[in-house]
Amino acid sequence: MEDGAMQLVPGRSVGFMTLGCSLHEVLTTIKAELRSFPRFQLYHDDARPIASPVHLVLPDNGLRLQFDGPDQRLRLIEVLDFTKAKLVYKDVEVFKPADGQSSVSTGPMGPRFRHIYDKLLGPTYGGEYIPPKSDDPNARGVYNLSYPGIAFNFPVQHSAYSPKKDFISLLSSSATGPATSMAIFSGESWQKARGTLFTANPPSPRALALAGKSKEGGPDEIELVRIHGEGRIELVRRSSPPFWIILSETTPQDLIMELGAPDSIYRKNDHRLSIHKDRRASDASDNSAAGLTSDDNFDSDQGSVVSDNEEDWEDDDEAAAEAQGREVAAAEHFYNYYHHGFDLLISQPTQISPPSPTAERKESDLCEDGELSSQPLNHLTVTKIVFHGNIPGSYQFNRHRRSRWTLEHVPSQQYRDPLNSEMRFVDISGRLKEVFKSYYASEEEERLQQRGMALNRGWGDSPGSSCEFLGGWEDGSGKKSKLANAGSVILEGDGNPGNVELFGFPGMIFEVLKNGAVSSLTIY
Repeated sequence: MEDGAMQLVPGRSVGFMTLGCSLHEVLTTIKAELRSFPRFQLYHDDARPIASPVHLVLPDNGLRLQFDGPDQRLRLIEVLDFTKAKLVYKDVEVFKPADGQSSVSTGPMGPRFRHIYDKLLGPTYGGEYIPPKSDDPNARGVYNLSYPGIAFNFPVQHSAYSPKKDFISLLSSSATGPATSMAIFSGESWQKARGTLFTANPPSPRALALAGKSKEGGPDEIELVRIHGEGRIELVRRSSPPFWIILSETTPQDLIMELGAPDSIYRKNDHRLSIHKDRRASDASDNSAAGLTSDDNFDSDQGSVVSDNEEDWEDDDEAAAEAQGREVAAAEHFYNYYHHGFDLLISQPTQISPPSPTAERKESDLCEDGELSSQPLNHLTVTKIVFHGNIPGSYQFNRHRRSRWTLEHVPSQQYRDPLNSEMRFVDISGRLKEVFKSYYASEEEERLQQRGMALNRGWGDSPGSSCEFLGGWEDGSGKKSKLANAGSVILEGDGNPGNVELFGFPGMIFEVLKNGAVSSLTIY
């Protein structure tokens, strides 16, 4: 067995590449193993990046990997060049060229039927013959020989084929060449599996760690995110009960207990990302203006000084506000969960986002609009979540696994099904504009509230927070160019991803690519 050979497991994997694992996981591993995978090529449909499969080609390894578009999970592993794919099945090499054999002189090379039948996989049922499209008498058709989880394509001289002829005799004859390609898939046979190849539920998880490749155990993976409005997010997990995140209530300790430790922590240094942040109105009248208890306020002599001068009181209020701002900035940070597909802002509790006018609310869920969290001000909680779409071609591609979500709280009179992450934004926004129409006092207010903001991304920032708003939300100042419409802005970054627009609705901000796909959704 040659060094660098990859283990083949029919119906499951080739090397570390396991059916069902995420595109993010595979691509991240390939990038980290440069010696084993010197090059890769990624192919996707720019116009339909979510609806169409994503192809990852490894030209130096003779492999092509196909992922479904909506979930970005590995569905098919193809071997297109057996001379470059060093594969071993139960200590038997799938193909080993003879000494001195060259593909230039002999044409395409691959395993012969006899090797597969006698030494590699053993007996199987007859396969499927696909005749050539040409009428040339020397034309060759393709015979697909299938085993559970693995199939081979053999070129067959069409003149030698007969449906009455035994397939073993046909494939063993000189009319049949060596296998030109091989497919690893999930299913009993290629004929049965191909119809649902990209839609069936994969048997293995998205994470290689959970598949038992790198380590055992680990937090359960997130299958789907259900957003219920008013800061309530339900994380549906693969095998564990759902985990609910309540904005301004769920703590960092809750996250670590349920989701595991974050992949990284990014500490915010400024407030330029703080969108619609509305701190408690009662902060100024509360003794704990800077997140301190009443006892802490009087630990120093300066805190016990009493003045009858109103200007001094005003100065003290300003100083307290500045101190509070510095403390808030120092405390705020992001938990980045790349393998789950989202980032969470950890900060002091904020006001609860307003409810959807059309949501069906239980009596236990009822609360006054803009109600404050019950958590104390100095208690750090989750206040914002950014769900990443991992759209091929976007600026943030492959920083996170794709996160799939549904909006459960915005039904309309005509459509009751939840909006979801696979929909184009034009369809999402149409429903949201209808649902939240009563939320605005006038059409002008609605237009102003839903206009975009320009931002600038930089690699040095957090993957979930790496943006800088150019100009104010209120005055509309800032750098803008090449606007698609009145509500459009340009996302400028080193990767030149093209036009990206931000659209805001109560409690939600959508980042939309020029092809209409939602690249990220922020819930606050």
